[in-house]
Amino acid sequence: MLLDGDEWRRRFAGIDQEAWRLETLPQYLVPQETEEFAAFREGRPMTPYTASSYTERVSRQRAEGKRNGRVHIVTQPLSDYLRFEFARFYEVHARAGDEIRILDVTNRPNPLEGAPDFWMFDRVEVVLMNYEDDGTQINREVFAGDASPFLEYQRIAMAESVPFEEYVNGGHRA
Repeated sequence: MLLDGDEWRRRFAGIDQEAWRLETLPQYLVPQETEEFAAFREGRPMTPYTASSYTERVSRQRAEGKRNGRVHIVTQPLSDYLRFEFARFYEVHARAGDEIRILDVTNRPNPLEGAPDFWMFDRVEVVLMNYEDDGTQINREVFAGDASPFLEYQRIAMAESVPFEEYVNGGHRA
């Protein structure tokens, strides 16, 4: 089953304990970000990013004892998009309570080589995030099989990564 619109948003609004993401690409081409990404690449000022429906939901869910988190697999040098994402979104999202971690595989084997991009909801439902090689999203697809391999991906990602704040402040292991 493919997810979009309200069905997709309901996954986040309806979590009991956790929404968690594995990001594996150096770039995601998101139409809503095109203008701001271009401004970033050209060194032009960007409109300050503050609260959004995402950050408000994350803050509310955090206050309710629920977790939102992700691990992004990266290599150095960071792509323009990753530098943009770190500066534009990750800092604000982390302040809202999103538990963002970075797994830098620049000088070591990737322990999650071949793992797909996905979201996992309450450790039972997996939604595969399918992309073209350039980071253009193809679709979001509910995974119909056993979630166990994705729980293992999450375990490895969490064990091998560092908190976003530590990473950007020079405490990363590469």
